[in-house]
Amino acid sequence: MVTTNAPAIEEFKNTSRLWQIGFFALNNTATNLYMFIMGFVSYYATGVAGLTVMIISTVLMAMRMFDGITDPIVGYFIDKTNSKLGKFRPFMIVGNIILAGSVLIIFNVTHMLPQEYQLLFFIFMYAIHMIGYTFQTACTRAAQTVLTNDPKQRPLFSGFDASYNIGIFIGGQVLVASYLVPKHGGFTYGFFVELNLYAVILSAIFTLMAVSAIWEKDRTKYFGFAEKTVKTKFKDYWPVIKRNRPLQMLVLAASTDKLASSVLRQPAVPVMFFGILLGDYALSGTISLITVVPTLLITFVGIAFARRTGLKNVFVLGTWGALLFFTLTLIMLFLIDPATISLSNLTFTTVLFLILYTLGYSFMGFTGNIVIPMIADTSDYETHVTGRYVPGMISTIFSFVDKMISSLAISLVGFLLATIGYIEEFPQVDELLTPSLFTMTLIMYFAIPMAGWVISLIAMKFYELDGKRMKQIQEEIAEVKQIYVSKDEMPSLTDDNK
Repeated sequence: MVTTNAPAIEEFKNTSRLWQIGFFALNNTATNLYMFIMGFVSYYATGVAGLTVMIISTVLMAMRMFDGITDPIVGYFIDKTNSKLGKFRPFMIVGNIILAGSVLIIFNVTHMLPQEYQLLFFIFMYAIHMIGYTFQTACTRAAQTVLTNDPKQRPLFSGFDASYNIGIFIGGQVLVASYLVPKHGGFTYGFFVELNLYAVILSAIFTLMAVSAIWEKDRTKYFGFAEKTVKTKFKDYWPVIKRNRPLQMLVLAASTDKLASSVLRQPAVPVMFFGILLGDYALSGTISLITVVPTLLITFVGIAFARRTGLKNVFVLGTWGALLFFTLTLIMLFLIDPATISLSNLTFTTVLFLILYTLGYSFMGFTGNIVIPMIADTSDYETHVTGRYVPGMISTIFSFVDKMISSLAISLVGFLLATIGYIEEFPQVDELLTPSLFTMTLIMYFAIPMAGWVISLIAMKFYELDGKRMKQIQEEIAEVKQIYVSKDEMPSLTDDNK
């Protein structure tokens, strides 16, 4: 490696203003809004449209897999795109328009059709919804590379993302459990109309804010080594997967974590845990609010640590924290009567449960948020090794495998519930707790996530991109770019650079 002077290398350091990082994180929030409301689509399909549990679980799993298949295709076109609106902004805008239109059609038209057409229509519209979702989510991951290449700045995205996700998933659960369900008498048509209206409006606003944040950075100046569009082919995907070991390990760790969190977010699971096991479904929203402050504290402490030691180290620590406190919570539930847990009677048992549950849930949320900037690290690793700037390819390889594995969550919940007799409909909040429900609730809420975290810890043993390694990679990329700039040429972007 040829060494150049520090000021020259510093010219290629790409940083963003704090508001740009904060606003761009809203792109993920915009799509998470749709993820949240579509989590209830199984209740719409079975309760309003009249489809069965097993049919809808199978369809939703297939749609999630279809979503994964579309990822490499969208990534291919992102890497080839360099329009007047840039590389990423067109996909963000079009994606959000598709998401809004498809959701309004699915929830307002499906149940109005003759029964023999409902399933086919639902599948068709859900497939369109997934395409729009891929358009926008691929940009969240891929555009990290142009947002900033400073290892000290990249963790900041996770802080904003974690804060926004609390508003979506915790605030949303409070809205659903404490306001919308009582107001509409359950998961009725009116429930979905009101919930979807909130999501469509907020998501559009968040997308426009994210577009404004990336506007300055979505230019060829920030596209890796070169100011040309990289020539990629679909056959290039396999060599990247085969060569990029950090990407392999991150995919394995993050996808098993995603499977765990996806299971927890299936609407039937909190209904079983809070509504049936603990006997108070509204408690899900209240306890979620209690976790807000600890989650933010853990996130911001973790970010400060990541800026000094790298993203890998905090991901590992967060995973250990989630595994430890979920294990302790599970042991506690075996030793006590869960029905004694109540916020109206703050006994020692309730306080201990709140502490263990809150810490476990907070660490779980933190590890999920730290993954997105880690994808940018694996993309920079690819640029460092091959000279090719292919963030679309890297991000969609990640999301393809991630979605293939996490798609199992929908089907897994449906299958496990079918084994204990829930074939036609999902468990409801007013059901009695049976031994089979007790066991299945603990399996879904604790055993499956814990297995995912064990796999994540093993994968991180083989992930080399710690803070020291990323600093070295960014310095070497800057050196190479400086050499080519001084010679008034850039590296070739053909297949020879593979």
